[in-house]
Amino acid sequence: MSHILIADDEIEIRTSLEEILREEGYHVTSVGTATEAWMRMQDVAFDVALLDIWLPDRDGLDVLADVQTLTADARPEVVIISGHGTIETAVRATRLGAYDFLEKPLSLERTLLVVHHAVEARRLRHDNLEFQRQFAATSSLTGESVPAKALRQQIRLMAPTNGRVLIYGESGTGKERIARAIHAESLRRDRVFVELNCAAIPEAHIEAELFGYRNAAHPAAQAGAATEQRGVLERADGGTLFLDEVGDMSLKTQAKVLSALDDQCFTPLGATQPIRVDVRVIAATNKDLEEDIHKGNFREDLFYRLNVVPFFVPPLRERMQDIPPLVAELLREFGREYGRPHMEIEKSALEALAEHNWPGNVRELRNVIERVLILNPRILRIERRHLPPLTQRAGAHARSGDWSTLQEARDAYEREYILKKLEEARNNVSRTAELLGLERSHLYRKMKALGISARE
Repeated sequence: MSHILIADDEIEIRTSLEEILREEGYHVTSVGTATEAWMRMQDVAFDVALLDIWLPDRDGLDVLADVQTLTADARPEVVIISGHGTIETAVRATRLGAYDFLEKPLSLERTLLVVHHAVEARRLRHDNLEFQRQFAATSSLTGESVPAKALRQQIRLMAPTNGRVLIYGESGTGKERIARAIHAESLRRDRVFVELNCAAIPEAHIEAELFGYRNAAHPAAQAGAATEQRGVLERADGGTLFLDEVGDMSLKTQAKVLSALDDQCFTPLGATQPIRVDVRVIAATNKDLEEDIHKGNFREDLFYRLNVVPFFVPPLRERMQDIPPLVAELLREFGREYGRPHMEIEKSALEALAEHNWPGNVRELRNVIERVLILNPRILRIERRHLPPLTQRAGAHARSGDWSTLQEARDAYEREYILKKLEEARNNVSRTAELLGLERSHLYRKMKALGISARE
């Protein structure tokens, strides 16, 4: 159900628009000031906002400018309403990002048409964002190792079903990307994909995030925030809901989620009428949930509801032969982003990457590649010397993926910083010493201690 916000100081117009839009099947919220409108838009992802240009506390166009600062997922299509419309005002509103412009007295037929088109525009924009995310998700599936091939095969087999999926894997293996890939190949691919990180939401607010709230039932409303909000279950109606880090939910919340999954029905906090939804749930965890069941930290009945199709994402260290194609994919992705579409990497640098144990998995590899491109804005080919020390040093540290002391970590980053300055100075040690604010002899001693040669 699309959610429309009406912001107009004339109560007759608000009431009339509410009745008409509700009859058309929209969920409607109305306010009488710009301040209220902006507060609501920061808390609720509206599809369309009907915004009067003359509001008692603030110009509607100023609010329109603020709307453009919201994230793409949270930003509604804005339709400006004015009783004193001019061409200049309409042009300014369009330049600020307004979808359309309506003049008072409002035409019922035109208003409904504009709202319908604005809802469609919002949906298409959201679908385009989802497509981009799903396209990006393929990098977690890149590779020809046995685990990578098994991942793709398992997705092809179970994605078209409505079976619930529980994805297991270490942090950084790409569980969210796998969930998006499952959604992209499912029968729900044309509908919304909604994510909730259960570990990132405070315990006091997770029920409101899941089920939403109405009226002043939620504590946030008492602090002047929105008095109603759709939860992720309602927003995911018809599509896929991804519950990341599901093992971090409290037992109380688990009980309510279990009931909602069984009935596909729930009542928002403070509401009197239940809402029925059609949602496919994909959950993910980096915990051993069966062990948590034995400890009394996770409900066994919820585990069996979620674990219809168990899905294991292997760590990167178990598919090291996928590092070259993963790096190639990441170079294409970040190369486009940073204006260097033909980035390459030399063989010795790939060998250095293969020496590392990758405790942070694919996420760590992504971070390393992006970091190299950011710190070296002119290179078109990654060489071994460009890689951070963590991935260069072979032996115990590279295999464990960690530094045992603070001094070792400090040395690693000092080494990287000096190498960066040497490159800027084109391997001129005297010039490098000037850039670092060190005596030349001091820099030589430091380079020797860190194993850096001028040639490097």
